[in-house]
Amino acid sequence: MRRDTLPQPSMNASQSTPQRRSGSIGRGWRPGAAAAIVLLVLAGAARGQELEPRRWGHLPVGANFAGFGYVYTDGGISLDPVLRIEDATFEMHSMALKYIHSFELLDKSARFELTQAYQEGTWSGLLDGVPTSVDRSGWGDTVLRFAVNLFGAPPLRGEEFAAYRAGADRETIVGVGLAVALPTGEYFDDRLINLGANRFNLRPQIGFVHGWGNWSVEFTGAVWIFTDNDDFWNGNRLEQDPLLAMQSHLIYTFRPGLWLGASLGYDFGGRSTVNGDAKDDRRNQLSWALSLGLPVNRQVGVKLAYIGSRSGERIGSDSDSIAVAVSVLW
Repeated sequence: MRRDTLPQPSMNASQSTPQRRSGSIGRGWRPGAAAAIVLLVLAGAARGQELEPRRWGHLPVGANFAGFGYVYTDGGISLDPVLRIEDATFEMHSMALKYIHSFELLDKSARFELTQAYQEGTWSGLLDGVPTSVDRSGWGDTVLRFAVNLFGAPPLRGEEFAAYRAGADRETIVGVGLAVALPTGEYFDDRLINLGANRFNLRPQIGFVHGWGNWSVEFTGAVWIFTDNDDFWNGNRLEQDPLLAMQSHLIYTFRPGLWLGASLGYDFGGRSTVNGDAKDDRRNQLSWALSLGLPVNRQVGVKLAYIGSRSGERIGSDSDSIAVAVSVLW
C-alpha cells in the first residue's frame, strides 16, 4: 500500500504557510469536525447506488452462478469553500467476485448471494493551494444477500423450468430481500479514508417485475440502515441516518442471454452525526445506467455497463463508471 501525502495546516497562528508532512490521515492532523466529514465524502464518493437490473429474475432451482467484474470510476467532489479544499477528484478501480445459489423455500423460489470486492483508489485535491493525495488499496466489506420471490417465479428445475419460461409471455414477480454489508474490509481507526466502514449496513428490499413479450420493467425500493461506528477516527463516534434508495429498469430481451437495459436510481438521506454533532452531508443523488448482456454460450455470459451519478446537493459528488463482468452458470 502506498503512503498518504497530505499538507498539514500549522497550529501556530503566526505561520501562514501550510507545512507538508507524510503519513496516514489522522496522525497529528486536527482539521476539525467539518473537514473530517469532508474527507468522509471523499472516501464514500465511489460508493454510489447499486444499479443492478434483473435482480429479481426467475432462476431455476439448484442453479449456481459465479461472476467476476471490474469497474473503473472517476469523478469530482463539490465542497464548502470555507474548507479551503479545491479541485477535489477521485479515481477508483474495483474488482469483485460474486456467487449466487438458487433454491426452494416454502414452495417459493429463493436465492443467496455473496459479493467480495478488492479496490484501489486515489483521492486528490488542493488544500490551501497545495496538492494533496491519498491512496488506498485493499479488501472492501463483504456483502451477503438473501431474497425470495413471494409472487410469481415458481420454484422449477430443468426441463420444467425451460418449458415455463418458453410459455411465460406475461408475468409479474414480487419479491423481498435483505442485503447485509459486514465490517470485514480494510479499516484503520486513525485514518479518515478507509475501504471498509467498520460497521454493519442492513438493506431490506422489496422488488417488483412485470414482463410482457420481450419487454420487462423492474422496480426496487430499499432502506440502508447503518449501525454506529464507535471507533471512528481516533476514538470518535459516527452515526448515520437511514438512506432511502429507489431504482427502476426497462429491459428488452432479444433472445435468451442477449438483452439491453436502461436504469434510473435515486437515493436520499443518510446524514452523518459525529459525537452528537449533525453534519450537512445529506445525500440527494440521481443515478442512471445503460447495460448490455451478451451470451458467449449456454453457460457463460458477459455484461457491459455505463453508470453515471450526480448530486443534487451543494456538497456532494459526481461520478462516471464503466463496468464489465463475466458470469458462469452450472
